[in-house]
Amino acid sequence: MNKKFKHVLKRTGLYALVLLIVVYVLAPYLWMVISSISTKVDLMEVPLKFIPRHPTLQNYKDMLLGTSNSTTDAASQFMHAMKNSAIVTVCVTAVSMAVGILASYAFSRFRFRFKQQTFMAILFTQMIPPIAIIIPLYMIMLRAKLLDNIWALTVVYLSFVLPFVIWIMKGYIDGIPTELEESAMIDGCGRLRSFFLIVLPVASTGLAATTIFAFIISWNEFFYALNFTSLAAKTLPVLITEFSSKYGADYILTCTSGVIASLPPVLLALIFQKYIIAGLTSGAVKG
Repeated sequence: MNKKFKHVLKRTGLYALVLLIVVYVLAPYLWMVISSISTKVDLMEVPLKFIPRHPTLQNYKDMLLGTSNSTTDAASQFMHAMKNSAIVTVCVTAVSMAVGILASYAFSRFRFRFKQQTFMAILFTQMIPPIAIIIPLYMIMLRAKLLDNIWALTVVYLSFVLPFVIWIMKGYIDGIPTELEESAMIDGCGRLRSFFLIVLPVASTGLAATTIFAFIISWNEFFYALNFTSLAAKTLPVLITEFSSKYGADYILTCTSGVIASLPPVLLALIFQKYIIAGLTSGAVKG
Protein backbone atom coordinates (compact mmCIF):
# COMPACT_ATOMS: atom_id res chain seq x y z
CA MET A 1 0.00 0.00 0.00
CA ASN A 2 2.83 2.35 0.85
CA LYS A 3 4.52 1.52 -2.44
CA LYS A 4 1.30 2.14 -4.36
CA PHE A 5 0.82 5.48 -2.60
CA LYS A 6 4.35 6.56 -3.57
CA HIS A 7 3.65 5.61 -7.18
CA VAL A 8 0.43 7.66 -7.23
CA LEU A 9 2.19 10.59 -5.58
CA LYS A 10 5.00 10.43 -8.10
CA ARG A 11 2.56 10.35 -11.02
CA THR A 12 0.55 13.21 -9.56
CA GLY A 13 3.67 15.31 -9.14
CA LEU A 14 4.72 14.55 -12.71
CA TYR A 15 1.35 15.58 -14.15
CA ALA A 16 1.34 18.72 -12.02
CA LEU A 17 4.79 19.65 -13.33
CA VAL A 18 3.72 19.03 -16.94
CA LEU A 19 0.61 21.15 -16.41
CA LEU A 20 2.71 23.94 -14.94
CA ILE A 21 5.06 23.89 -17.93
CA VAL A 22 2.13 23.89 -20.39
CA VAL A 23 0.54 26.87 -18.64
CA TYR A 24 3.89 28.69 -18.53
CA VAL A 25 4.40 28.17 -22.27
CA LEU A 26 0.86 28.70 -23.55
CA ALA A 27 -0.46 31.40 -21.20
CA PRO A 28 1.43 34.32 -22.85
CA TYR A 29 0.36 33.20 -26.32
CA LEU A 30 -3.26 32.74 -25.18
CA TRP A 31 -3.28 36.22 -23.69
CA MET A 32 -1.86 37.60 -26.95
CA VAL A 33 -4.73 35.98 -28.87
CA ILE A 34 -7.30 37.37 -26.39
CA SER A 35 -5.78 40.85 -26.63
CA SER A 36 -5.88 40.73 -30.43
CA ILE A 37 -9.67 40.34 -30.44
CA SER A 38 -10.24 42.90 -27.71
CA THR A 39 -10.91 46.63 -27.78
CA LYS A 40 -8.99 49.21 -25.79
CA VAL A 41 -11.97 49.54 -23.48
CA ASP A 42 -11.86 45.82 -22.72
CA LEU A 43 -8.14 45.90 -21.92
CA MET A 44 -8.48 48.94 -19.67
CA GLU A 45 -11.38 47.52 -17.72
CA VAL A 46 -10.86 47.09 -13.96
CA PRO A 47 -10.88 44.38 -12.81
CA LEU A 48 -9.41 42.90 -15.98
CA LYS A 49 -11.49 40.14 -17.59
CA PHE A 50 -9.92 37.32 -19.56
CA ILE A 51 -12.91 37.10 -21.90
CA PRO A 52 -13.51 40.45 -23.65
CA ARG A 53 -17.03 41.87 -23.46
CA HIS A 54 -16.97 42.98 -27.09
CA PRO A 55 -14.74 40.61 -29.09
CA THR A 56 -13.95 41.90 -32.55
CA LEU A 57 -11.98 40.92 -35.64
CA GLN A 58 -11.59 44.53 -36.73
CA ASN A 59 -7.94 44.44 -35.64
CA TYR A 60 -7.23 41.62 -38.09
CA LYS A 61 -9.14 43.45 -40.81
CA ASP A 62 -7.07 46.58 -40.23
CA MET A 63 -3.88 44.55 -40.32
CA LEU A 64 -4.62 42.44 -43.38
CA LEU A 65 -6.63 44.90 -45.48
CA GLY A 66 -5.52 48.26 -44.14
CA THR A 67 -8.91 49.77 -44.89
CA SER A 68 -9.53 51.51 -41.56
CA ASN A 69 -8.75 55.19 -41.09
CA SER A 70 -7.21 54.30 -37.75
CA THR A 71 -4.73 51.97 -39.34
CA THR A 72 -1.16 52.98 -38.52
CA ASP A 73 1.68 53.18 -41.03
CA ALA A 74 3.11 49.98 -39.62
CA ALA A 75 -0.23 48.19 -40.06
CA SER A 76 -0.52 49.40 -43.65
CA GLN A 77 2.90 47.86 -44.39
CA PHE A 78 2.05 44.54 -42.76
CA MET A 79 1.18 42.53 -45.90
CA HIS A 80 4.24 43.89 -47.72
CA ALA A 81 6.48 42.83 -44.84
CA MET A 82 4.77 39.45 -44.68
CA LYS A 83 5.41 38.91 -48.38
CA ASN A 84 9.08 39.82 -47.90
CA SER A 85 9.39 37.38 -45.00
CA ALA A 86 7.74 34.63 -47.02
CA ILE A 87 9.99 35.15 -50.05
CA VAL A 88 13.20 35.30 -48.02
CA THR A 89 12.26 32.36 -45.79
CA VAL A 90 11.18 30.05 -48.63
CA CYS A 91 14.28 30.87 -50.71
CA VAL A 92 16.67 30.44 -47.77
CA THR A 93 15.05 27.17 -46.72
CA ALA A 94 15.04 25.73 -50.25
CA VAL A 95 18.63 26.69 -51.08
CA SER A 96 20.05 25.73 -47.69
CA MET A 97 18.38 22.30 -47.83
CA ALA A 98 19.39 21.63 -51.45
CA VAL A 99 23.02 22.61 -50.87
CA GLY A 100 23.22 21.47 -47.26
CA ILE A 101 22.08 17.89 -47.85
CA LEU A 102 24.70 17.43 -50.59
CA ALA A 103 27.44 19.04 -48.51
CA SER A 104 26.57 16.98 -45.44
CA TYR A 105 26.62 13.80 -47.55
CA ALA A 106 30.08 14.71 -48.85
CA PHE A 107 31.39 15.32 -45.32
CA SER A 108 29.86 12.06 -44.11
CA ARG A 109 30.88 9.71 -46.90
CA PHE A 110 33.89 11.09 -48.80
CA ARG A 111 37.53 11.48 -47.85
CA PHE A 112 39.35 14.58 -49.04
CA ARG A 113 42.12 16.88 -47.90
CA PHE A 114 41.31 19.24 -45.05
CA LYS A 115 37.94 17.58 -44.55
CA GLN A 116 37.94 17.93 -40.77
CA GLN A 117 39.34 21.45 -40.88
CA THR A 118 36.70 22.55 -43.40
CA PHE A 119 33.89 21.07 -41.32
CA MET A 120 35.19 22.73 -38.16
CA ALA A 121 35.41 26.04 -40.03
CA ILE A 122 31.75 25.68 -40.99
CA LEU A 123 30.82 24.99 -37.37
CA PHE A 124 32.94 27.93 -36.24
CA THR A 125 30.69 30.30 -38.20
CA GLN A 126 27.88 29.30 -35.83
CA MET A 127 29.93 30.50 -32.86
CA ILE A 128 30.51 34.03 -34.17
CA PRO A 129 28.06 36.47 -32.54
CA PRO A 130 26.22 38.56 -35.17
CA ILE A 131 27.13 41.78 -33.37
CA ALA A 132 30.81 41.08 -34.08
CA ILE A 133 30.38 41.07 -37.87
CA ILE A 134 27.46 43.43 -38.38
CA ILE A 135 29.65 46.48 -39.14
CA PRO A 136 31.85 44.76 -41.80
CA LEU A 137 28.75 43.22 -43.39
CA TYR A 138 27.00 46.57 -43.39
CA MET A 139 29.97 48.30 -45.04
CA ILE A 140 30.16 45.59 -47.71
CA MET A 141 26.47 45.84 -48.49
CA LEU A 142 26.59 49.64 -48.46
CA ARG A 143 29.45 49.76 -50.97
CA ALA A 144 27.75 47.12 -53.13
CA LYS A 145 24.44 49.04 -52.92
CA LEU A 146 22.64 45.98 -51.58
CA LEU A 147 20.98 47.52 -48.55
CA ASP A 148 17.20 47.15 -48.35
CA ASN A 149 17.26 44.30 -50.88
CA ILE A 150 15.48 41.01 -50.15
CA TRP A 151 17.93 38.98 -52.26
CA ALA A 152 20.92 40.39 -50.40
CA LEU A 153 19.09 39.61 -47.16
CA THR A 154 18.57 36.06 -48.44
CA VAL A 155 22.33 35.65 -48.93
CA VAL A 156 22.99 36.97 -45.42
CA TYR A 157 20.50 34.49 -43.96
CA LEU A 158 22.13 31.65 -45.87
CA SER A 159 25.42 32.44 -44.12
CA PHE A 160 24.05 31.10 -40.82
CA VAL A 161 21.22 28.76 -41.90
CA LEU A 162 23.34 26.71 -44.32
CA PRO A 163 26.03 25.78 -41.74
CA PHE A 164 23.24 24.76 -39.36
CA VAL A 165 21.72 22.48 -42.00
CA ILE A 166 25.08 20.91 -42.85
CA TRP A 167 25.82 20.23 -39.19
CA ILE A 168 22.43 18.69 -38.44
CA MET A 169 22.12 16.61 -41.62
CA LYS A 170 25.64 15.22 -41.31
CA GLY A 171 24.57 13.67 -38.01
CA TYR A 172 21.63 11.93 -39.67
CA ILE A 173 23.65 10.64 -42.60
CA ASP A 174 26.40 9.39 -40.27
CA GLY A 175 23.74 7.20 -38.66
CA ILE A 176 22.80 5.52 -41.97
CA PRO A 177 24.81 2.30 -42.53
CA THR A 178 27.07 2.50 -45.57
CA GLU A 179 26.18 -1.13 -46.31
CA LEU A 180 22.81 0.03 -47.67
CA GLU A 181 24.48 2.16 -50.32
CA GLU A 182 27.08 -0.50 -51.08
CA SER A 183 24.33 -3.05 -51.68
CA ALA A 184 22.56 -0.66 -54.04
CA MET A 185 25.77 0.05 -55.93
CA ILE A 186 26.46 -3.68 -56.27
CA ASP A 187 23.03 -3.96 -57.89
CA GLY A 188 24.00 -1.32 -60.44
CA CYS A 189 23.18 2.00 -58.81
CA GLY A 190 25.65 4.81 -59.11
CA ARG A 191 26.66 7.00 -56.22
CA LEU A 192 24.15 9.73 -57.08
CA ARG A 193 21.29 7.30 -57.68
CA SER A 194 21.93 5.47 -54.43
CA PHE A 195 21.93 8.82 -52.67
CA PHE A 196 18.46 9.65 -53.96
CA LEU A 197 17.02 6.13 -53.67
CA ILE A 198 18.60 5.02 -50.39
CA VAL A 199 19.97 7.90 -48.31
CA LEU A 200 17.21 10.47 -48.75
CA PRO A 201 14.29 8.11 -47.96
CA VAL A 202 16.06 6.74 -44.88
CA ALA A 203 16.93 10.26 -43.71
CA SER A 204 13.42 11.60 -44.44
CA THR A 205 12.68 12.20 -40.74
CA GLY A 206 15.83 14.25 -40.27
CA LEU A 207 15.24 16.00 -43.59
CA ALA A 208 11.74 17.10 -42.54
CA ALA A 209 12.84 18.20 -39.07
CA THR A 210 15.81 20.17 -40.42
CA THR A 211 13.62 21.86 -43.03
CA ILE A 212 11.23 23.01 -40.31
CA PHE A 213 14.06 24.32 -38.13
CA ALA A 214 15.61 26.16 -41.10
CA PHE A 215 12.23 27.72 -41.87
CA ILE A 216 11.69 28.86 -38.28
CA ILE A 217 15.20 30.31 -37.96
CA SER A 218 14.77 32.32 -41.17
CA TRP A 219 11.22 33.43 -40.37
CA ASN A 220 12.12 34.70 -36.89
CA GLU A 221 15.44 36.41 -37.73
CA PHE A 222 15.45 40.00 -36.51
CA PHE A 223 18.94 41.42 -36.01
CA TYR A 224 20.23 41.36 -39.62
CA ALA A 225 16.85 42.43 -41.02
CA LEU A 226 16.75 45.38 -38.63
CA ASN A 227 20.14 46.66 -39.78
CA PHE A 228 19.98 45.85 -43.50
CA THR A 229 16.43 46.88 -44.41
CA SER A 230 14.37 50.05 -44.24
CA LEU A 231 11.16 49.84 -46.28
CA ALA A 232 11.40 47.81 -49.49
CA ALA A 233 12.82 44.66 -47.87
CA LYS A 234 11.42 45.05 -44.35
CA THR A 235 10.41 41.73 -42.75
CA LEU A 236 7.75 40.91 -40.18
CA PRO A 237 9.97 40.79 -37.06
CA VAL A 238 11.19 44.31 -37.84
CA LEU A 239 7.74 45.65 -38.64
CA ILE A 240 6.23 44.38 -35.38
CA THR A 241 8.64 46.54 -33.38
CA GLU A 242 7.28 49.64 -35.11
CA PHE A 243 3.98 49.40 -33.27
CA SER A 244 5.93 50.83 -30.33
CA SER A 245 7.04 54.43 -30.77
CA LYS A 246 7.88 57.53 -28.74
CA TYR A 247 4.15 58.18 -28.54
CA GLY A 248 3.51 54.85 -26.86
CA ALA A 249 2.84 51.26 -27.81
CA ASP A 250 -0.20 50.10 -29.76
CA TYR A 251 -0.57 46.98 -27.66
CA ILE A 252 -3.59 45.58 -29.53
CA LEU A 253 -2.06 45.83 -33.01
CA THR A 254 1.21 44.44 -31.66
CA CYS A 255 -0.64 41.37 -30.37
CA THR A 256 -2.62 41.05 -33.61
CA SER A 257 0.50 41.16 -35.75
CA GLY A 258 2.22 38.75 -33.37
CA VAL A 259 -0.60 36.21 -33.73
CA ILE A 260 -0.56 36.40 -37.53
CA ALA A 261 3.23 36.26 -37.74
CA SER A 262 3.36 33.24 -35.43
CA LEU A 263 0.86 31.17 -37.43
CA PRO A 264 3.24 29.75 -40.12
CA PRO A 265 5.87 28.34 -37.70
CA VAL A 266 3.19 27.24 -35.19
CA LEU A 267 1.20 25.40 -37.86
CA LEU A 268 4.36 23.78 -39.22
CA ALA A 269 5.35 22.67 -35.74
CA LEU A 270 1.90 21.19 -35.09
CA ILE A 271 1.64 19.42 -38.45
CA PHE A 272 5.16 17.97 -38.37
CA GLN A 273 5.62 17.61 -34.61
CA LYS A 274 6.40 13.90 -34.87
CA TYR A 275 9.31 14.68 -37.19
CA ILE A 276 10.61 17.33 -34.79
CA ILE A 277 10.45 14.94 -31.85
CA ALA A 278 12.12 12.19 -33.86
CA GLY A 279 14.74 14.68 -35.01
CA LEU A 280 15.60 15.71 -31.47
CA THR A 281 16.09 12.10 -30.42
CA SER A 282 17.86 10.79 -33.53
CA GLY A 283 21.15 11.27 -35.32
CA ALA A 284 21.14 15.04 -35.15
CA VAL A 285 23.03 14.90 -31.87
CA LYS A 286 25.92 13.03 -33.40
CA GLY A 287 29.11 14.30 -35.00
